[in-house]
Amino acid sequence: MELLLDLIERGGWVMYPILLCSLAGLGLTLERLWALRKARVVPRAFLFSVSRLLDQRQYEQAAFLSQAEDSAAARLVKLALKLGGRRRSLFKDAMEEAGRRESAELSAHLGALNLVASISPLLGLLGTVSGMISAFNSIAAQGNGNPGLLAGGISEALLTTAAGLCVAIPVLVIHRALLSRAESLTGELEDLASDLQEALAAPESA
Repeated sequence: MELLLDLIERGGWVMYPILLCSLAGLGLTLERLWALRKARVVPRAFLFSVSRLLDQRQYEQAAFLSQAEDSAAARLVKLALKLGGRRRSLFKDAMEEAGRRESAELSAHLGALNLVASISPLLGLLGTVSGMISAFNSIAAQGNGNPGLLAGGISEALLTTAAGLCVAIPVLVIHRALLSRAESLTGELEDLASDLQEALAAPESA
């Protein structure tokens, strides 16, 4: 802890927004890891039970089961059961609109996580430039007889660049991983919507 406080003090004021970026990245990561759990989006046990009930045409039981479940898949099933018997085109449009809402929910806050990854190294660079300006101003004021003063000033200035990169690199990797996970879950929801359309939508001529 003392080492961290010492680094923040040596790095200057820019270390504080970099620290805030690291806390924001951690918070967003934990929130998205919770939100993108497969059990919360496409629970396997629920899908198995609903599929069995739909195959047996037990729609009331399937609706009851969906009401008791809080997941993206359950919301799609509930909507599909309400739309049951409608023409395929109307069914498809309604399910696609619901799918877009669920997809937006899955990718929520990922843009903010990407922003943290983008802005952290820029803050580090700003701190480095600001620190080097201060170092050269000190050299100009005291003369150029002490190269150690310049080296020490540059060393401290570069701390902010290192800190910014230490925040940006893991956050960027996490963002890509979570984005891939969100896309995978969105694909599973699309497959579910397609299966529900085949099971519950009426032919276009109906």
